[in-house]
Amino acid sequence: MSHTHAGVRTLATLLLVSTATVAWGQAPDMVLHNGKIVTLDSRSSIQEAVALRDGKIAAIGRTAEIRAMAGPQTQIVDLQGRMVIPGLIDSHMHAIRAAQSFATEVNWIGARSIPEALERIRSAARNARAGSWIVVAGGWTERQFRERRRPTQAELLSAAPERPVYVQLFYEAALLTPAAFSSLDIRADGDVPPRGRLERDAKGNPTGWILGDGPTITTLFDRLARPGFEAQVEGTRLFFRELNRLAITGVGDPGGFNMAPASYLPLFRVWQRRELTVRVTYSLFSQRRGKELEDFREQTLLLPMGFGDDMLKFNGIGERVTLGMYNNDRPSEDEKAAFHEAAKWAAERAMGVTVHWNNDASVGHLLEVFERINREIPIAPLRWSIAHLNDASEETLRRMKALGLGWTMQNARYFDGQQFAAQRGGDAARRSPPIRTALRIGIPVGAGTDAHRVMSYNPFVALQWMLDGRTVDGASVRGPDETPTREEALRLYTLGSAWFSHDENRRGSLETGKSADIAVLSKDYLAVPVAEVGAIESLLTLLGGRVVYAAAPYAALASEGK
Repeated sequence: MSHTHAGVRTLATLLLVSTATVAWGQAPDMVLHNGKIVTLDSRSSIQEAVALRDGKIAAIGRTAEIRAMAGPQTQIVDLQGRMVIPGLIDSHMHAIRAAQSFATEVNWIGARSIPEALERIRSAARNARAGSWIVVAGGWTERQFRERRRPTQAELLSAAPERPVYVQLFYEAALLTPAAFSSLDIRADGDVPPRGRLERDAKGNPTGWILGDGPTITTLFDRLARPGFEAQVEGTRLFFRELNRLAITGVGDPGGFNMAPASYLPLFRVWQRRELTVRVTYSLFSQRRGKELEDFREQTLLLPMGFGDDMLKFNGIGERVTLGMYNNDRPSEDEKAAFHEAAKWAAERAMGVTVHWNNDASVGHLLEVFERINREIPIAPLRWSIAHLNDASEETLRRMKALGLGWTMQNARYFDGQQFAAQRGGDAARRSPPIRTALRIGIPVGAGTDAHRVMSYNPFVALQWMLDGRTVDGASVRGPDETPTREEALRLYTLGSAWFSHDENRRGSLETGKSADIAVLSKDYLAVPVAEVGAIESLLTLLGGRVVYAAAPYAALASEGK
């Protein structure tokens, strides 16, 4: 029997608890009943009904028992057999940055063809004011298109003539219209520092594509016109509502490129207005080479670890701590020393650290520094973590376990699985990422997407990929040995992710006394064919018992302000 089917059977055959567990004597604010409630508690139980009061779960059990608790003012919600899960938590999403431009940006996530992608550009051009930029900041790959190629400048022009249009592909390339080139005053390779070059065809004519590396594309993006402050505030509200539509109630944000301190102000404004609909824990990402520790010291003088509230909380530094230990497989001794100084400074302040690292072959450089710090200051209580590391070996995972490190795992192979297999071989691809090995060893694992420059933010797409190992164009890459069960995958997106912000006792499962972060799904995640998991959405999302998203048949709940 496959791991996936075994996970369904494990949950589906558990008996319902006969007596509701009640936290408070008062009547609940809301009762959801007649459903299939996946608690993810220690018994992995499935319940029928849940009662909510004061933003928390007051009781959970059989429909008759929970309905009997209702008072005259209790809101009664009939689930009509639908599945309920804890609100999903993406452990590694650049949500703050993505949100800033969401109100004005064009999104190619999920577009299945170049004409469909271009129609989104065309629609934006019709609705945008004259002269404004049209930007696709990422989240797509040519492999998602039926044509299996990138769009051309001519195609972009056909959708938005005379408009400045910028389309970014990961951190490796960008397609611009002539108006965009003119606006940025780019005529030659030297106009795209530090290492950019204009792609040319066989006849030497520019194609409209600019090729480069991470620093080049990041620098190029910084030159684009940005939305105004209020547009960034509105984008933040809209993006988080979009995440609510996909059952997300929490994100761990690792900062990122183009994120100066002022970049956090739109998020803070939404938080001040009490309009946040996603719980955000965030880290500070270093921006200035050679000034990393200086910046961290200054920016955290009045920002101790854990500062904030249940909606917005500071969670430490990373995913880039120092530039010399970021995407560098051969750091010098001086670069490792600079990283050691910054990481030890964080440890002395009981501060979280998360580090971006891609390759197992070189991760020893990072682990050696962590082990050195751990000899002086135990880091396990700090819940430090490594992000990415999709090819982690068992030896590496055991070293991480010994240090108490966690692993934030993303679905990068959904986009690049075939490329990885071609470079590293089929055996390496079949075990990448080593999800079940990490779980067997006991590594804390949180699931996520790394959205939105390099991946879609849709958690159900990520969950489907975890279960079937298929890339965006349908290629089967990962093998069954590293395929989690459905329950295991769901736990990684809930309790697993909550661990990284020290929140697993407050959220991530549906248990008495925990926050009422809940999603009612459009399909039964445990029962539908795996190929349909990616199309699941939330019909009703609650954050602390408050309705933050509602679709038919629950749309009236949003209008009632429940």
